Amino acid sequence: MKPMPRLKERYQQEVVPRLLKEFSYKTVMQVPRLKKVVLNIGLGEVTTNPKAMEAAQKDLEAITGQHPVITRARRSISAFKLRQGMPIGVMVTLRGRMMYEFLDKLANVVLPRIRDFQGLPRNSFDGRGNYTLGLKEQLAFPEVDYDKIDKVRGLEVVIVTTAQNPEEGRKLLELLGMPLQKG
Repeated sequence: MKPMPRLKERYQQEVVPRLLKEFSYKTVMQVPRLKKVVLNIGLGEVTTNPKAMEAAQKDLEAITGQHPVITRARRSISAFKLRQGMPIGVMVTLRGRMMYEFLDKLANVVLPRIRDFQGLPRNSFDGRGNYTLGLKEQLAFPEVDYDKIDKVRGLEVVIVTTAQNPEEGRKLLELLGMPLQKG
């Protein structure tokens, strides 16, 4: 049996008691927790370069350790030469152990590797305690080999929590070690 992820252990031993005290919840079940992490790569160039989908899938699989799902266009948009049902991106949803391990790696390995990194913006919460961040290149992840990529692609990471408002979500992520900007 594998040991508990470091971040989950930290959540249970340090974060829960601090949030219980700070927001004066009546029960431990009210304390915000992480639900899932969704990673998404949008591929606008797939209409002109069909091999881009395969390359993006390989990159996302290397980063997460899970096979990505292909996302398809919901409707046709003639200005973008897009038809309904065409593949336009890849995404992965992480839960449980893999989610905790990914967030630990993101906060402690990936984000510090980004050039001129000043911290994550504090205002990227959606009003319900969920946080979205965008990375300009997949090369910040140590699993991606620079020599094997065909093109630098952006990556979107959505951290979904059970927090009821941005303040609770912000405090949860700060206590978990996410490097948010001071403000």
